[in-house]
Amino acid sequence: MSPDILAVPMFDFSVLRDMRKRSGMTLRDLSESSGVSLAVISKLERNRSQAEVETLYKLGRAFGMRATDLLTLAEAPLSNKKRADSYESGGFHFQAVRYGNAICMMGHARRGAHISKPEIHQDDHEICWVLEGAVRLTLPRETRDLGAGESIQFDAIQEHAYEALEDCRIMIVHIQKDKRF
Repeated sequence: MSPDILAVPMFDFSVLRDMRKRSGMTLRDLSESSGVSLAVISKLERNRSQAEVETLYKLGRAFGMRATDLLTLAEAPLSNKKRADSYESGGFHFQAVRYGNAICMMGHARRGAHISKPEIHQDDHEICWVLEGAVRLTLPRETRDLGAGESIQFDAIQEHAYEALEDCRIMIVHIQKDKRF
């Protein structure tokens, strides 16, 4: 194993400092809101120690997140580069990038294209943003026409369909719902 790999800590808790500063908190503020001592927080932020589960729980709650979310931030690389996949559905041409909790799709279609059963969804939130042209979104109890610059969010588990009312470019984002409970 190379020496560079050994120098990288298993978990990088310097993310705590970034989160604390973005929240406008001092070390003392975070200590008071979490119940974790100043010394422990300071050591974690400087990667001088590793956190215990109870400490992660307390710090996570101070930021409105779960301990596992905080641990994931400390473990995950800073970025995750992917190449888009291309596919066609109902006359809509898409490029999509997929990550653990989100799928982003850039699509375009000619007037008259119609997707009656978009790809199978998990229990996601779906956002459709019309960049150019116009589309019609049909849901079980409503139909919405969207023009350039307009967007809509809905529960993607509902049956839905898209129709290009004009030549269009759209962005569709699926965001996985939180499954905490």
